[in-house]
Amino acid sequence: MGRKLDPSRKEKRGPGRKARKQRGAEVELARFLPPEPEAGRKKLSSHGRKRAAKRRLRASGGPPGKRRPGVEGREPGGGLGPSCGFSFFLRSKNGDGNSKWLAPAKAKKTLSKGNNTELSSDGEVEEVSWEMEEDGSSDEMVDDYGASSSEEEEALLPIEKAALKQKSDRGHLSEDDFEDDEEEEEVTEDAEEEAGRQKKGKEEESPDLQLNLDVEEQFKLPTNEQIEKEDILFPPDLHVIHQRIKGNMEVLQDFGVKREEGHTRQEYLALLRRDMAAYYSYSDFLLTKLMDIFPLPELINFLEANEVPRPVTIRTNTLKTRRRDLAQAALINRGVNLDPLGKWSKTGLVIYDSSVPIGATPEYLAGHYMLQGASSLLPVMALAPQENERILDMCCAPGGKTSYIAQLMKNTGMIVANDSNAERLRSVVGNLHRLGVTNAVVSNCDGRQFPKVLGGFDRVLLDAPCSGTGVISKDPAVKTNKDEKDILRCAHLQKELILSAIDSVNAASETGGYIVYCTCSVMVEENEWVVDYALKKRNVRLVATGLDFGKEGFTRFKDRRFHPSLRSTRRFYPHTHNMDGFFIAKFKKFSNAVPQVQKDEEPAVEAAAPSTVLDTVGEPQLKKKKVEGSKIDKEQKPLQPALKKRRSLQAQRRPSKA
Repeated sequence: MGRKLDPSRKEKRGPGRKARKQRGAEVELARFLPPEPEAGRKKLSSHGRKRAAKRRLRASGGPPGKRRPGVEGREPGGGLGPSCGFSFFLRSKNGDGNSKWLAPAKAKKTLSKGNNTELSSDGEVEEVSWEMEEDGSSDEMVDDYGASSSEEEEALLPIEKAALKQKSDRGHLSEDDFEDDEEEEEVTEDAEEEAGRQKKGKEEESPDLQLNLDVEEQFKLPTNEQIEKEDILFPPDLHVIHQRIKGNMEVLQDFGVKREEGHTRQEYLALLRRDMAAYYSYSDFLLTKLMDIFPLPELINFLEANEVPRPVTIRTNTLKTRRRDLAQAALINRGVNLDPLGKWSKTGLVIYDSSVPIGATPEYLAGHYMLQGASSLLPVMALAPQENERILDMCCAPGGKTSYIAQLMKNTGMIVANDSNAERLRSVVGNLHRLGVTNAVVSNCDGRQFPKVLGGFDRVLLDAPCSGTGVISKDPAVKTNKDEKDILRCAHLQKELILSAIDSVNAASETGGYIVYCTCSVMVEENEWVVDYALKKRNVRLVATGLDFGKEGFTRFKDRRFHPSLRSTRRFYPHTHNMDGFFIAKFKKFSNAVPQVQKDEEPAVEAAAPSTVLDTVGEPQLKKKKVEGSKIDKEQKPLQPALKKRRSLQAQRRPSKA
């Protein structure tokens, strides 16, 4: 439809406004164009040429190109040159009486190149006429300033002649190009001048700006009014709070130099605690506890790590498969991107991303692997179970550690998986069946009373219930719903459980006699204080956990002093090991006897216990029960002879009735 456009036969258009003319056109148009001025002179724009033409018309009084009679006859001594028509016009019009005030001023010694003034023979400055003379007798070209090219070429210096020659070699440009070049030169000159002014202004203002920056960088504590205004704002400006936290941290790290006079360190710490509580959404109680545990730079890293979820990890079930077969033959072929967990684990895998749900693959349903956190593998590795041993997992739900123990034991020996919550035991039974564990016995008992049920185990694993301050990334509600009572309640329960776990172990075991205590908390009250309490209450000692990494436990915390052997315990943090916060301690029981605490030592032991309030509350209740029991026994003892007499009398009466 219609004629098709052939791009190869595109018609060429004429040159643009700034395009160079062809050399042939210059030769043909030379007779129509006015004579070009000399290359050394400054070129006039079209507007300037129009103004010059008007001046020539006014000076000549007739059509352009004709000279007024009598102008050439003037002598140089009269102050008028051969090309001073405009000046002569002014003098003739105004008369000789105005010659004094119309005379131009004295010329300076140095005149700019291309200036339109000339010095006369008597030293006066004469204005150059804008008129162009046309003399038929002479063939010389006259420029806009009225001077011939031959005279100027003679007056030029050699260096100026070389410059003119260089310009002429560049080629001939049209008038429009000259105008555009002139305008561009003016624009560039103006731009250079403006840049120079701005540079000078910046140089002048630079000291003041530097001073202002120094003043702004210096951190200042906000006033109470500013804090009240921020409290009114909802939601708060997190960017401002974050910048204030950074500035406050810098001051606290070099407090002696950067601190503001009249303010103490406690004021800076109070502001930092308030800002971090608002920025990270923590309760003031929990943030105060964390500030006591971590140094300030490490505390920021810990809080930031809790905002990011930990990587998904799985544990290979070696009862059914090998790690290499599981990774290469199964998961990678299903579109799972994974890597080995680390050199410290032979069964762990870390999952980066997956095109299929990890908890619903055929391999998972067949029991080839278990979804388990990296930190949950560490207590079992520290326990180091051996084949054909009797092992107790006192708090086993949901069964990840229990199945790992069975895996290391190769389904030999016996494992008692106990938990006080019957509902959670359902997941334990399901996981044990799926993973193919056959040497486990599931029980539902209170761990505190377990020694009365069964004892004599070679090893005991106690993953005690805790406040969960190490798994905030999984449960952000811990940030605000924990207080002092919750920590003390957990610590009291943990002390009871650890004593029960120690009592369940047989110290005379040939291969065992070990207890591993672990929590998913970073609180000292739930970790070091409980371990120190167990060291004083039972005949146990701390041994190395066998883990090559992890930070040492505290031997002193604030005004507390713990046993030096607590250095063998291990702490794991999310910001340093990229796993959930965890605490692990390993005991070795060397005697089944329970040490008797003397009356003089009881106050000291109670002072060393973290939950003194709960202990004092629990001990009187036990004493009351014992006292009541003793009273009942005393009452029953005198009643026993009376009952015997009655029974003997009844026995004697029966045969008499018969």
